[in-house]
Amino acid sequence: QVVLEESGGDSVQSGGSLRLSCVAHGGAGWTACMGWFRQVQGKEREGVATIDPDSVARYVDSVKGRFTISRDITKNTLYLEMNSLRPEDTAVYYCAATSSRACPISLNWFGFWGQGTQVTVSS
Repeated sequence: QVVLEESGGDSVQSGGSLRLSCVAHGGAGWTACMGWFRQVQGKEREGVATIDPDSVARYVDSVKGRFTISRDITKNTLYLEMNSLRPEDTAVYYCAATSSRACPISLNWFGFWGQGTQVTVSS
């Protein structure tokens, strides 16, 4: 029974940076695989990045080199460092978790979701 809580979303100018956080309540046992997803208004939710139990990160092409996913296991917290933000990054960002060790960037792989945090990038 994992509950995820995101924070850090804000309005920022193009080229700026933000750091999102996600605290997993309910124990680290449910955070073997965690990820970030986002949903642009009017569009389907899409993957951003995941990190597996061995701390191997995966990213979609659109954010490679700009975003960094990491985790602090002792704090049950997942992070997403976002740099060089663009207007097209504007979306509600969700953190997600699964008990599986495998960690593909796939919506249906994750059973636990946060409520989302709004990121707005203006030009």
